Amino acid sequence: MQKSWESVLTLSIVHFMIFPETISGEGDIASSIEKLALDPFFGAVEISWIKDPKQRERVRSIARQSGLKLGYGAQPRLLLQKLSLNDLDQAARQKAVDTIKEGIDEAAEMGCARLAVLTGPDPGDAERERALDYLADSMATLCRYGQDKGIGITLETFDRRVDKKSIIGPSPLAARFAARMREDWPNFGLMYDLSHMPLLDETAREALTMLQDYLVHIHVGNCVKVPGRDAYGDLHPRFGYPGGENDVPELAEFLSVLFEIGYLKEGGVGDKPWVGIEVKPQGGETSELVIAQTQRVWRQAWWQAGS
Repeated sequence: MQKSWESVLTLSIVHFMIFPETISGEGDIASSIEKLALDPFFGAVEISWIKDPKQRERVRSIARQSGLKLGYGAQPRLLLQKLSLNDLDQAARQKAVDTIKEGIDEAAEMGCARLAVLTGPDPGDAERERALDYLADSMATLCRYGQDKGIGITLETFDRRVDKKSIIGPSPLAARFAARMREDWPNFGLMYDLSHMPLLDETAREALTMLQDYLVHIHVGNCVKVPGRDAYGDLHPRFGYPGGENDVPELAEFLSVLFEIGYLKEGGVGDKPWVGIEVKPQGGETSELVIAQTQRVWRQAWWQAGS
């Protein structure tokens, strides 16, 4: 596509994945964010928890000076603490809600517009509907809290059977749940990730068409679907990783479908939709080289998407 992506979308990168040493929210997080801010390729960075207030202030300063937008991914808060927003135990579920409320406060402090979460594990057929009711209650609480803080709530869909084994999950259920939430909470939306698509045994056209009315964020990346291969599961290896599922052709097709469903529009007005790159260095790889490789893949795919 000859038109620049900057005129169509906000291209972000998931900081805590490309620099996985920061996923705990500790350490010198600001220095790696500064590396990304110095690269004009990205218009935004998706951060997560930053436990040190001084680090948060440094990140805010970096964003202000560089014109970098910030998004907030609260997935590490849930995953690292083994918390679930659909836990069948009320006390455990409340802990999950409480940590996301803290994330909403932090997202507001950092100037983010939305915060992303994921569901907990699927409890199985017998308990699934009860868990979905609990999830809806948790999400309503968070949407209400986020609304008061000016923060939208984004639910990212994950695999059901391979790695995260999340209740949401397959796109038909995601669409049904999103319709339920949107009845009362217009600040609720879905995120779909190219990395998770093969793990869900879905195609870009079927999934994105099904979810188009609820999409507020997109991620792109890679996965390894075949058991026994290196980086098997939801580990987000770079595009074209040996044994992986996604490279330039798959990314180009995904972008083309995003145009078809209207998520991406040439000549759109107002805030541009976000597409976030989520890749992680694997053993022996460096963040910097994976970033460079990803940028080359993106340029090729963007060109092919308009061919």
